[in-house]
Amino acid sequence: MSALVQQGVEEIVAGSGSSFRTGMRVLPAPRRRAILAVYAFCRVVDDVVDGPAPLAERRAGIKAWEAELARAREGRAETPVGREIAHAARAYDLPYEEFELVLDGMRMDLDGMVAPPQAVLDAYIRRVAGAVGILSMHVFGAWRGAPSHRFALSLAEALQLTNILRDIEEDAGLGRLYLPAELLSELGIPPCPEAVLASPALPDLRRRLAARARAAYAAAAREIPAHSRLRIAPALLMMGPYERLLRQIEADAQRPPPPRARWRKLMDGLRCLAAGGAAR
Repeated sequence: MSALVQQGVEEIVAGSGSSFRTGMRVLPAPRRRAILAVYAFCRVVDDVVDGPAPLAERRAGIKAWEAELARAREGRAETPVGREIAHAARAYDLPYEEFELVLDGMRMDLDGMVAPPQAVLDAYIRRVAGAVGILSMHVFGAWRGAPSHRFALSLAEALQLTNILRDIEEDAGLGRLYLPAELLSELGIPPCPEAVLASPALPDLRRRLAARARAAYAAAAREIPAHSRLRIAPALLMMGPYERLLRQIEADAQRPPPPRARWRKLMDGLRCLAAGGAAR
C-alpha cells in the first residue's frame, strides 16, 4: 500500500479529538495504520450523513460505501479508505460485520433520530459506537473473547452517552434529539428539540442520563483486569478525558461544560491508564 494512500487516510482523521490522537500514538506503526483506517471509514460515512446533499443522495452515498465494503472483503476495493480497511482486516482479522453495523447506524441517522425509544437508542449506540469498540479491540491486539466484548460495548456506551450529554444543545440546533423518549415522558418534556432546550427539567434529564453513563464506565472498568493494561492503553487514554467530562456534567447539569485544554485531557488519560480505569 503506498505511503500516499496512508497519508490520505491520516488526513481524513486529522480533525479527530486530541484524546483520540493521543491514544493512537501509543500503538506500534502497523496497528496505528489499521486503527486510522477504521476511524477514517467512520469519518467519511459520517460526513456523508451530515453533508448538505439531498437526502436521496446521502442514502445513495451510504449504499455506495456498502458496495465498497463488499469489494474490500473480496480484495478489490476502489477507494483509499477501502484499500486500507482491506489491509487492516487481513492483518488483524477484523469482522466486516462490524463495519456493516456502522453503516446501519448511519442509516438510522438518515431516518431521523428525534427522541427515539430506549431500545432504538441502544441499537444506535451498538452500531455507531459499539462496532468501533469491537474493531478497535481487535486492532489493539487486546481481544480476549467475552470480557473484551463486554469491555468494548460498555465503554462505547459510556463514551457515546457522554457525547450525547455534551452535545444536547448542538444536536438540537441540527434538529436531532438523541434522548430516550421514555425519559422525556417521565419528566414531562415534549419530544422535540426546542422543548427540551426550553424545559426547566433539562438539568434533571442530564443527571439521569449521566447516571446511566456512570454505570457504563463502571461496567467497563470491571473488565479491565481481564486484559493487558498495555494492550488496552489507547482505550484507557480515551476513557480518562471522557470520564472527566462526565464528572463535569454531573457537577453542573445546567449547561454543557467548556472545552478542556489538550494538556489537561492528556493528564486525564494518563491518570486513567495509571489507575486502570475511570476515577471513582
